Amino acid sequence: MSRKGWILFAAMCLLWGIPYLFIKVAVEEVSVPVVVFARTMIGAVLLLPLALHSARKGGGQLGTLRRHWRPLVAFAALEIIVPWGLLSAAEQKLPSSLAGLLIAAVPIISVVTARLAGGSERLSPRRWAGLVIGLAGVVVLAAPDLGGGSGLAVAEVLLVALGYATAPLIAARKLADVPALPMTAACLSLGALVWLPAAIVTWPHRVPSGRALGALVALGVICTAFAFIVFLALIREAGTSRAMVFTYVNPAVAVAAGVLFLSEPFTVTIAASFALILAGSLLATWTARGPADSAGLADLAGPAGPVPVSRRRPPRLRSRSSDPASPAR
Repeated sequence: MSRKGWILFAAMCLLWGIPYLFIKVAVEEVSVPVVVFARTMIGAVLLLPLALHSARKGGGQLGTLRRHWRPLVAFAALEIIVPWGLLSAAEQKLPSSLAGLLIAAVPIISVVTARLAGGSERLSPRRWAGLVIGLAGVVVLAAPDLGGGSGLAVAEVLLVALGYATAPLIAARKLADVPALPMTAACLSLGALVWLPAAIVTWPHRVPSGRALGALVALGVICTAFAFIVFLALIREAGTSRAMVFTYVNPAVAVAAGVLFLSEPFTVTIAASFALILAGSLLATWTARGPADSAGLADLAGPAGPVPVSRRRPPRLRSRSSDPASPAR
């Protein structure tokens, strides 16, 4: 990749690896509805002007949104409205690093949901092995927290992962012709409207600390609006296949942030489970290249050769952020 591409890639590794840290800080002082409302509202306010400008230039984009409002609502529910609420609730009990690692299982779950949704791609022995290895990593990671009241929080994060794995199926099959920026702004706006009543009811009686307010602002500005702009720039600079490799780095960033800034523990179990989940994700989403892929290898290969992620993987098997229309998390 170019130097600009590497800078954008490093930025995305950070931007979508640190939301777990900010969520953990925010939920210590404000309610879950306020956290989700603040993030979606700030993101929508910042992206709506850009989306409207894009719609005016593109012509007909708003009409496309209206025609696809049903799958758009379903996508927003599975990608933003429900997952961000469940994740924030779970982090009231779980360390941010654990939440980030559990979300790393999304590529594995994506393979399963794609098959259940009628996907016809054959699962090779390598990919079956990846499913088993990755799920074993999830079990190793989650098992110590299943007792003592944390089991529900673990289930909530796994439901988040299920939503992140299912939403791209809707995007690929029903929203393929919907422009990414207006779609994201619409999803964030809908999320803000849905969470507004609950946020009003649970609004804090006193002004939160600067630490909590900073976390809320960072979630909306940095991890949502700015992250999505960088994400689109990375797609344009490096292409989707290479750009999406950062999704395998985000969990490591989440763990490092939790350890460095929140003094969360880093144990042998965490290290082993991360290795299992990462290996399982890579194997489970791997598709062997065929002759038809040869033409595209040159522009997908970096200085060290092609990245070990499928070039032919159809949209239904993409990981949680692999669709350019998928909003920032």
